[in-house]
Amino acid sequence: MTGQDALQAWLDGGDAPDRTVRKAAVKESLAELARRAPGHSVEVRVPPFGAVQCIEGPRHTRGTPPNVVETDPRTWLSLALGRSGWDEASAAGALRVSGNRAGEVAAWLPLT
Repeated sequence: MTGQDALQAWLDGGDAPDRTVRKAAVKESLAELARRAPGHSVEVRVPPFGAVQCIEGPRHTRGTPPNVVETDPRTWLSLALGRSGWDEASAAGALRVSGNRAGEVAAWLPLT
């Protein structure tokens, strides 16, 4: 089974793929988000694999950013691939959003 197949099976409710596959998928999708929505006003965190700043606007330089999106790898990849929606993930408590600009990330998803 390829890494892509393993990710799809996981998102369908199967077993988690190898950590290296999950890490690569999260890092690549976060990099794609940052490429499509460049900026520094919102930080998207997917622990333990990565975080990026995106969305044009004021740059944050010290302490906790005022606009943060945080979720787990499975939820992030599901959002990035269009397998679930922002409102659905938020209502389920799998997506934590803080700050008045953090919700702007939803406009850039899915990444497919």
